[in-house]
Amino acid sequence: MISFFIEETLFYQNLKSIKMDKRKLGNSGLEVSALGFGAMGLSFPTAPSKEESIQLIRSAVEHGIIFFDTAQGYGDNELLVGEALEPLRKEVIIATKFGLKNGDVRQGLDSRPENIKAVAEASLKRLKTDVIDLFYQHRPDPNIPIEEVAGAVKDLIQEGKVKYFGLSEANSETIRKAHAVLPVSALQSEYSMFYREPENDIIPTLEELGIGLVPFSPLGKGFLTGTINSTVELDKADTRNMLPRFSKENREANQALVDLIVSISKDKNATPAQIALGWLLGQKPFIVPIPGTSKLHRLQENIGATNVSLSSDDLSKINNALATIKIVGERYPTKIRDAAERKK
Repeated sequence: MISFFIEETLFYQNLKSIKMDKRKLGNSGLEVSALGFGAMGLSFPTAPSKEESIQLIRSAVEHGIIFFDTAQGYGDNELLVGEALEPLRKEVIIATKFGLKNGDVRQGLDSRPENIKAVAEASLKRLKTDVIDLFYQHRPDPNIPIEEVAGAVKDLIQEGKVKYFGLSEANSETIRKAHAVLPVSALQSEYSMFYREPENDIIPTLEELGIGLVPFSPLGKGFLTGTINSTVELDKADTRNMLPRFSKENREANQALVDLIVSISKDKNATPAQIALGWLLGQKPFIVPIPGTSKLHRLQENIGATNVSLSSDDLSKINNALATIKIVGERYPTKIRDAAERKK
């Protein structure tokens, strides 16, 4: 572990006084909490028990988070989210995803209109609801024109089964084509201090079209929390072992980024995770990160990020410093990366 420790009280700093602000995802009218909750990790083998996970989700609502993210492809995650939020359904926004063959990413993509509609029906049942608030295409399907995908979701909206349409990891061309058929409310994409590629083309496109951005992995899969360096031994079952950026050599090379975040967090009396999330919230008013966690104290820490004040001057200084740091290592293995690029 790096030698950086913060009093436990900082995890809960001003927590009781936090009134979670809301943000609109672009011009669609979809209003959500400034931070969402990515629930995927609650269906990993190392996740807490079902009862503990349900309590964690409900604790998130108690602390002001009303935006929850799940997917057809996350195992039993929709069932878990549905059960946890059923008594709170009127208070929350639930996003889920379609587009995987038989709900299994290993089997490939399937965004045929008939499959989209079948997935919607199945997700409605698993989520114990009569409407999906935000329905994302999980990944662009090279075999199905995006106009047909948008048309299928448009039918679902007209039937009252879906409220808003979203895309995930799509490029600007795909976003524009979809948006011309049916307004896209949000794009979900990886974005953090650890992966800033969306700034080049995606964010300007979203701003132009009035579309919200929902960053997943906003804490760089844990790297930006300040708890991982080159000496940390990841568990053999940890999926980060397959990611080039998490090799020991690349963690050591990227330590400069963590050192920067730690330094800022000391100045701001916050944790590194809170600075990483606060930075994202400060980039654009239509950005809503969805950090995931299986631990209550980490949930509370993340919520504390909404109370971290980063001025425009702070953000400018941070961005200038980030510009001097070269991130080493691909975010995905070469085969996965190349396949993803072909599908966009």
